[in-house]
Amino acid sequence: MLSQIHTTSSQAQLGIGAGITAGAFWGLVFLAPELTPGFSPLQLSAGRYLAYGLVAAVLIARSWPRLVRNLSWADWRGLAGLSLLGNIVYYLFVAQAVQSGGVAMTSIVIGLLPLAVTLAGLREHGAVPLRRLAPSLLLGGAGLACISWDALRAAGGSALGLLCALGALVSWTVYAVVNRRWLARLQGVSSQEWSLLVGVMTGAQALLLAVPAFQPGAAAHSGAEWLQFLGVVSAVGIFCSVVGNALWNYASRALPMALMGQMIVFETVFASLYGFLWEGRWPNGLEAAALLLLLAGVASCAAAHRS
Repeated sequence: MLSQIHTTSSQAQLGIGAGITAGAFWGLVFLAPELTPGFSPLQLSAGRYLAYGLVAAVLIARSWPRLVRNLSWADWRGLAGLSLLGNIVYYLFVAQAVQSGGVAMTSIVIGLLPLAVTLAGLREHGAVPLRRLAPSLLLGGAGLACISWDALRAAGGSALGLLCALGALVSWTVYAVVNRRWLARLQGVSSQEWSLLVGVMTGAQALLLAVPAFQPGAAAHSGAEWLQFLGVVSAVGIFCSVVGNALWNYASRALPMALMGQMIVFETVFASLYGFLWEGRWPNGLEAAALLLLLAGVASCAAAHRS
């Protein structure tokens, strides 16, 4: 019995570590549009996921025959839906949000994911009653109100950026919940293999995106700009998609959804840190208030689950 408790505790600690590290990698995603000015969100999404698919195909090649035998048509349909929703659609929204509203605004809106995932998992094992989540929801809503006001009062396309950030929030919430359910019922497929299969499927879908994204007549770029673009999307594809998604899938199997959802806040923390460093500034009052309120909401949510 003591051995079982120790094993469960160790798995939880490893799951928490994997979730935090995944957040550190995912935070880099928000810098990619800033590092590739002049390239559209469609081009960034196609480039990133072509790289993801290529690397995933190489890594999973030896296991491919066994996985094809183990997976049903329903599994393949699930992979297709998860790949589209959690990768391509999500990143299209993120890239447009960053280009329209900035890194800080986008990352803070995405910071509502812990609460969104927790709400989506209310029917899951270990979920707490909605009334006990009321304080965390109020804090998260106040954080969103702060960043919404800051975005809407800014000049330019910040309203579009806010809407796209909210679209990314919804798409990835659905992905997190559905992906965890697939992982829970899979037999003979590891979390790493599932992540790579999602990568292969995403790469195949990105081939369709590449046609309109890189059609002749698009904006011209110099050779140096193309090299920078290829370097950025390849790095994002490898570190954020291959490595980050594998770590997240490990955390999804090691942790209950109530605790797993809280790990997403580290994406916001790291993304905000990267964004402020990139812009060479401290957060303004509303940004700082939004971050503090979001963190307080997550802490309150975790406390509700502990009690």
